[in-house]
Amino acid sequence: MKKIFILLAVVTSISACSQTERGAAIGGLGGAAVGAAVASPGNTAEGALVGGAVGAAAGALIGRANEPGDCYYRDSRGNRYIGRCPSGY
Repeated sequence: MKKIFILLAVVTSISACSQTERGAAIGGLGGAAVGAAVASPGNTAEGALVGGAVGAAAGALIGRANEPGDCYYRDSRGNRYIGRCPSGY
């Protein structure tokens, strides 16, 4: 079971494209692990859910801080590209 979680964590963090997405994925997985570990017995699922949500939010904020001035756009065909954000964004 532990191998599945480790594999899932690696695949999820690698598949995230931007720093924000990568930070949210890693933060969510780490928060879920910590939340499950510190939760009272019988409430590990609840602890994992709360920890995952808090970790994902914190990871996204930290990841966003690492890519200042960059915005992600999609063209009419659905292709993603990075460009400078509009002023005031």
